[in-house]
Amino acid sequence: MLSLATACATGITTAAGFAPGPALAATPAVAMAGQIGRSKALLMIDGHPVTLAVGQTRMGVTLRALHDGTAEVERDGRVAVVHQGQAPVRLDGAGAAAGGGREIVLPMGPGGHFVGSGAINGRAVRFMVDTGATVVALSADEASRIGIDVGRAPLVSIGTANGEVQARRVTLTAVTLGAVTVANVAAVVLPAPMTHVLLGNSFLQRFQLQRENDVMRLQLR
Repeated sequence: MLSLATACATGITTAAGFAPGPALAATPAVAMAGQIGRSKALLMIDGHPVTLAVGQTRMGVTLRALHDGTAEVERDGRVAVVHQGQAPVRLDGAGAAAGGGREIVLPMGPGGHFVGSGAINGRAVRFMVDTGATVVALSADEASRIGIDVGRAPLVSIGTANGEVQARRVTLTAVTLGAVTVANVAAVVLPAPMTHVLLGNSFLQRFQLQRENDVMRLQLR
């Protein structure tokens, strides 16, 4: 029986103070994992987490500007815009996506939960890791918004904090988080509203999970 956590409020925070990583490649890959207020971003530079304020430089990469979910970065005169939750971008002047990622890095959000932006079947959603959930879980409203038809989906009984409810069992064609996409993920659609899509073990079992302070790493098996 599925055990579901209570979804928390939206918003991302993370901790500063990460040590610099090894030397960068000639054209480093930069991704945006999170944001602290309007002045700091958690970037992944060639796989190493770095917290930067606007105007600061770490590992040769400068944060030039920061907007909601978007960071403008520069290295050696090469500028790129990276979007939170999307694939890394190479600072090679062309802004080409690095692609082929095997690791997801999530900052800790309010209440100690690990949250991040991603997509289901190509439609943007907000995720929260729930290691106590058997499968991915989303609300009926969210399923409708992203185009999931549950009309013919089989009913299943789900145990929640508020008792047993009837949900619809579906298979998600593609679940994307960071630069990683997982195909054919089992999920349930719940009637109650939820602030996040809960990432249960039907997704998490395909990764090795490791927590480092206020950051969780998911490494594709």
